[in-house]
Amino acid sequence: MDIALLNERLKSLEAEDILEWAWETFRPNVAASSSFQTQSVPLLHLVSRICPEMPIIFIDTGFHFPETLEYRDELRRRFGLNVLVFRSVSERSSLLEKHEEPLYRRDPDLCCYINKVKPMEAAISRLSLKALISGIRMEQTPHRQTLRIIESQSGNVLRIHPLLKWTREDLWEYIDEHRLPLHPLFSKGYPSIGCAPCTRPVQQGEDERAGRWAGTEKKECGLHLNLAEMRNPGEKHGKQ
Repeated sequence: MDIALLNERLKSLEAEDILEWAWETFRPNVAASSSFQTQSVPLLHLVSRICPEMPIIFIDTGFHFPETLEYRDELRRRFGLNVLVFRSVSERSSLLEKHEEPLYRRDPDLCCYINKVKPMEAAISRLSLKALISGIRMEQTPHRQTLRIIESQSGNVLRIHPLLKWTREDLWEYIDEHRLPLHPLFSKGYPSIGCAPCTRPVQQGEDERAGRWAGTEKKECGLHLNLAEMRNPGEKHGKQ
């Protein structure tokens, strides 16, 4: 598959057309992933309209805000989504009690690897995926600014980003037009939401992702990097 040619072909298409192309090309070996936050809802709504049978992978780390799980269930009911939940094989209690300081503070990269990356790898394998769709946008992080609509990964899994070129204004125009529900914590200062221990409210004037891993240089959990080429951060640094 010629990725450069595909990107040239798809770059002028609307998000709806890219999503429809992905479903028609790769089904049943294609799924979308979602963190079920406010910024996730446009892609989920598009899936419900275009390909409601498509699996939606939700990685339950065991550390989500209760409001996130409630929002997930609300959207699943409202949109008729085919949500599949995957979890880490590690026990939450062991991650909290093995050391005096919890893993998410001591080594957030390793925590994300165990609780997000490894379960996603398991989901990709179990579903025999050839393509994985996400709702990330270029303007969100420096890494995402380097991405194209279609990215090839080791392991023959394509990453497809229908909303990649959407701006924040595009996102909100879609949400307002379709009167989509917002995450319960959005109004409390959480424009971007991850796990509860690693997310704080954003202050006035801050970037919308400033509340993620605040006080560190971390910007990505790892799910939107090349999973097949990632190494266990704990092994890389000699940690147990």
